[in-house]
Amino acid sequence: MVNTGMQLISFTCAVTGWVMAIAVTALPQWKVTAFIGSNILTSEIVWQGIWMNCIYQTTGHMQCKTYDSMLALPPDIQAARALMCIAIFLGWLSCTVSCCGMKCTTCAGDDRHAKAGIALSGGVLFILTGLCVLVPVSWTANTVVQDFYNPNVPLQHKRELGQAIYLGWAAAVILMISGAVLSSTCPHMERGAYRRGYIGRSFANSRPSAPDPPKPISTSTLPLKEYV
Repeated sequence: MVNTGMQLISFTCAVTGWVMAIAVTALPQWKVTAFIGSNILTSEIVWQGIWMNCIYQTTGHMQCKTYDSMLALPPDIQAARALMCIAIFLGWLSCTVSCCGMKCTTCAGDDRHAKAGIALSGGVLFILTGLCVLVPVSWTANTVVQDFYNPNVPLQHKRELGQAIYLGWAAAVILMISGAVLSSTCPHMERGAYRRGYIGRSFANSRPSAPDPPKPISTSTLPLKEYV
């Protein structure tokens, strides 16, 4: 089982990954303008996120506009919205559960088995949070790559991977690794150790059985001696 220091490090990394997931949800740089052709100098850069579109001009001005209709969005954006919201909620729930199961807290008293079970639940929730972040980010990246190499898509509509995609991949990896470390405190190991210790104590405390009484020596097998 991991020690207290490893639990603190993994929990801190998991919280960092959760904060990164929140930033990924809010950032509009999921898809950015692709610079294709000989002329790479453009007066504006288009950013497309899951909540809004932004146009950044070289003069330093930026204008953002939210999507007018949710049903008119492509499937990858709709799925990204739902999964990222679920990931944020699961991350908050994971932080709450993991705090109760850590060794440095006083929750659940001195019951190590209960604290190990709570820590296991928190680690599994962190892994699910990482998966909820990984799926929409990878789906959007796959859509961007397919449209980029699709000859039927006009050049002005081609996009490249934005900074939010890479940040989302990093957040997903951190969340899943941290959750795996927290999940290593499996309660079945402690239950097995308790059983082995209980069996050992039962044998140690058992009274030794009394020795069998000595058996009388039979003279039937001894040779008889005749006396005159």
